[in-house]
Amino acid sequence: MTEPRREFERSLESIEAKVIELFAMMAEDLPKATEALLSGSPEILAQLAERESAIDALYPQIEELAAREILLQAPVASDLRYLLTVLRVVPEIERSHDLIMSIASRAGHLVAQDLPGRVQGLVRLMGDRATSMWRRATDAWYQRDREAAGRLVRSDEEIDDLYSSLVAELASGGVRIPVAMEMTLAAHSYERLAAHAVNICRRVTYLAGTGPSTP
Repeated sequence: MTEPRREFERSLESIEAKVIELFAMMAEDLPKATEALLSGSPEILAQLAERESAIDALYPQIEELAAREILLQAPVASDLRYLLTVLRVVPEIERSHDLIMSIASRAGHLVAQDLPGRVQGLVRLMGDRATSMWRRATDAWYQRDREAAGRLVRSDEEIDDLYSSLVAELASGGVRIPVAMEMTLAAHSYERLAAHAVNICRRVTYLAGTGPSTP
């Protein structure tokens, strides 16, 4: 192996480590967002805000590194496939963490007493399902699991069902209108987080070499 190739592979390893770090932060922070929403904890929200700053600093570094390697190395085949996938996955992770912040920040507009037990239960279920999906998406990326997207579709459908149940519960009149609006927006964020997890797994399918011709 030539020295330029060794250097290129070290760069790819560095990029991969940073991408996995982003995935790990997502999987760790999503359940915290649910806890912040249901508990109203300002401490958790502050922790998530710090993490948001870290992600906002990290993801452009990854994009710059990946773009530089494409420009300088003119990679082909699997190397190019990998770098193109990184350039699409990393912004999606960043947007997904924005959704986490959106969920957690809604705690400032309500208190736990505003939420009936059934509403809290449905929110917690949505949070648990979305967290599980992101953990599986993280594993799929790490393992290059080309079958993960198909398995996550069913979980995405479960999130959709929970969303419908929660909206129906909020519309039943047992919750104040401002609270119902905030919770509906939070539920939509969970729904979008699930969709992002599925989409990332579809990009893993492409990365593994069995997807369509474009990532």
